[in-house]
Amino acid sequence: MADRYLHWTSTRPGRFLTRRLGLPRPARLHRWSAERPVLEGGPLLHLTASSLYEEKEVSAALDACGCGLPVVQGVARGDTPRCAAVVLDATGIATVAELRGVHELLHPVVRSVTNGGRVVVLGAVPSPRDHHQAAAQQALEGFVRSLGKELGGGRTAQLVRIAPDTVMGAASSTLGFLLSPRSAYVSGQVIGIDGPGPDGPGPGARTALVTGAARGIGAEVAAVLAREGASVVCLDVPGAAAELDAVAGRMGGTALPLDITAPDAGARIAEALPSGGLDVLVHNAGITRDRRLANMAADRWDAVLDVNLASVLHTTDHLLTVGALREGQGRVVATASIAGIAGNTGQTNYAASKAGIIGLVRSLAPRAAAEHGVTVNAVAPGFIETKMTAAVPLFIREAGRRMNSLSQGGLPVDVAETVAWLADPASSAVNGQVVRVCGQSLLGA
Repeated sequence: MADRYLHWTSTRPGRFLTRRLGLPRPARLHRWSAERPVLEGGPLLHLTASSLYEEKEVSAALDACGCGLPVVQGVARGDTPRCAAVVLDATGIATVAELRGVHELLHPVVRSVTNGGRVVVLGAVPSPRDHHQAAAQQALEGFVRSLGKELGGGRTAQLVRIAPDTVMGAASSTLGFLLSPRSAYVSGQVIGIDGPGPDGPGPGARTALVTGAARGIGAEVAAVLAREGASVVCLDVPGAAAELDAVAGRMGGTALPLDITAPDAGARIAEALPSGGLDVLVHNAGITRDRRLANMAADRWDAVLDVNLASVLHTTDHLLTVGALREGQGRVVATASIAGIAGNTGQTNYAASKAGIIGLVRSLAPRAAAEHGVTVNAVAPGFIETKMTAAVPLFIREAGRRMNSLSQGGLPVDVAETVAWLADPASSAVNGQVVRVCGQSLLGA
């Protein structure tokens, strides 16, 4: 559904009234396209406050990330060029006094970031053995979340937190995503990097399975994964077979009509896979059956928990057990929600199911990596423009759109681009993460 307010604010009367009345002024976001694949407005400015890495290591990671921006190392005092992005290395900050460097470096340049630009801060994991370092590094999180709410103009801010003994090159995939138009609706996020750098893709084409692929976010996820070269198996309920066939046909994929809650769903998925197995498993299928708890019948509770959570647990367990996910290359990406983080009136069942996804990711991720070489992550969408949100009453819909730092709803492609990054073979060091795709919603953390 079209966002008429976003269109109106780009007109002369809209600009005048929003300024006079102090109304939100959303910027049109630059999303990835084949015609505009790179951020615009200048180079990438690389600044260093205090680093645990040699400058050449960080420079190599930025060069390898594929963002397409020329890199400028630091700036002379008083000489601040317009730039499309800023990367500040603060991995070595270990005291409150050293935090002053964050202010000294970003204060003079933050106004020079062009509309739709990016600010990425590189930090370290807070140490359990050094509370001064832990305090300073945790301070970066509060700083970045606040900066994301200040920037405006479609600009975003993120913190990439790198674990001890992790090579900087392991962050290249994440930097490539965050410094590109593909992350247009991701802001205020803290993303952990832990593990070796990417080994590169295995031999042959990759195979991905997307549940709930007949429409909305699932169809867009399937399309983006196909764009990135994957052979996609599109799964949805038999009742949506016609839509599913159309989606699969558009990308040369395979339709798999199947009720994901069936007791043998995992086995039937394994049987339907090519002989090489599965590289990417995307759990997108989900339903809502909203009622306040006092008015919620048991069948509404059961249906939501069965589809949104139990099916994810059961099918993932089965596919890991039988070795259907390729060892060393497998990616599991599940769909949580900001409702599972912040809660939502009338959605105790839905919020419980999506919070359960977060619990699954945090528990399974380290074991799946150690035992199977498979990463497990989740996306947590906020207000995304779909047929479901188009049916929400007007004032609630408008509140959902505006209550984030970008003052607008996201699109299904925003979720799909984030899934594609987590599913990338080069994202092996991103594991156990829950990344919100919500324009930095004002709800939750």
